[in-house]
Amino acid sequence: MLAISIAVAAFLIVGSLLVGSMLGWVLREYMMYHHDREPTQPTMHPEMFDENGNYNLSDLISFRYDPTITEEDDAEGLGED
Repeated sequence: MLAISIAVAAFLIVGSLLVGSMLGWVLREYMMYHHDREPTQPTMHPEMFDENGNYNLSDLISFRYDPTITEEDDAEGLGED
């Protein structure tokens, strides 16, 4: 009876190792080739489209900052000390 229990336990351990390895390999392939790929077109926010699905560029607000302006220049421009 002890020999049968040891054989069954060994079979279950080896079977679990094989099944876990195969599942890990399949999930690795899925993550590498399907999940982690960059999308072919950039993801856009829904508020950037009109009712027909076209880009709505008329109502967007954009800000451009001058990289040459420092905090001191900004404070002088506002009249602060």
